[in-house]
Amino acid sequence: MGNLIQVGTVGELVDGSMKKVTAEGHEILLARVGDSYYAADNRCPHMGGNLSQGKLEGTVVTCPRHGSQFDLRDGKVVRWLKGGVYTLVGKLFKPPRPIATYPVKLEGDKVMLEM
Repeated sequence: MGNLIQVGTVGELVDGSMKKVTAEGHEILLARVGDSYYAADNRCPHMGGNLSQGKLEGTVVTCPRHGSQFDLRDGKVVRWLKGGVYTLVGKLFKPPRPIATYPVKLEGDKVMLEM
């Protein structure tokens, strides 16, 4: 078991929202979907887009830069880039890569991240 770090409280995020937090020097995307919380690297592995400024639909976050999508449950790539020339050229230079995810635990009203 890794270190548990408090990254927020239950009341800070409403259903369907996300924010950037910092834990042990890492930028982390913290999201709430229903009563579940998810944490993942905040930077897109394509070109470092700030995922917390993207769009959240269910557990899928879309990067605001080039439209790559990742499932916050496991970090897997749902879509790498958003079609057209970006997809063809982008896949040649930067092949699809998942984002790292981190376990989230609730302790009372504290949202704890395991790193």
